[in-house]
Amino acid sequence: MNFIDICSGIGGFRSALEMNGHNCLAFAEIDKYAKQSYRAIYDTEGEIDLGDITAMSDEEWHVFKDKCDIIVGGTPCQSFSIAGKRRGFEDTRGTVFFSYVNAIKQVEPTYFIFENVKGIMSHDKGNTIKTILSAFDEIGYDLDFDIFNSKYYGVPQNRERIYIVGKRRTDEEPKRAEGQANIFEYI
Repeated sequence: MNFIDICSGIGGFRSALEMNGHNCLAFAEIDKYAKQSYRAIYDTEGEIDLGDITAMSDEEWHVFKDKCDIIVGGTPCQSFSIAGKRRGFEDTRGTVFFSYVNAIKQVEPTYFIFENVKGIMSHDKGNTIKTILSAFDEIGYDLDFDIFNSKYYGVPQNRERIYIVGKRRTDEEPKRAEGQANIFEYI
């Protein structure tokens, strides 16, 4: 599969995907030191450096339509973390999420994986996670999510994160009917 690595940091998602035979088309990172590390760790020749996703136009995203199978990434977490001020979408870093959603909407990959801090579940009394899940649902993705702790996967740190996996609905797969199990019932 071909993927785009958004808010790539130093490439955690990329490492996993490449180890499983997938190919990176493009990456996006605004932190110059993270980007330096990313370029030192991975062979990025021939890939597109998207830079700041908040500055990308819909037309620029359309270049990847029908070429990208999966978009991965975790937008900045400081505005949702219990370690921060928890300003959520009132913090510019929190609004990067909406640019991530727009990338998915414009590219229409079959799948996406979104990662963020566990605190996003309790932020604003659960309204933030409802907004996030609704945004993905509205652009045509069925969702599954859970909290995972890296200490259980061979990483020497206690780091709990939410992972949301989306699969694009096709014309043959209508939106869930009233009365069917709904992801919002679980939060």
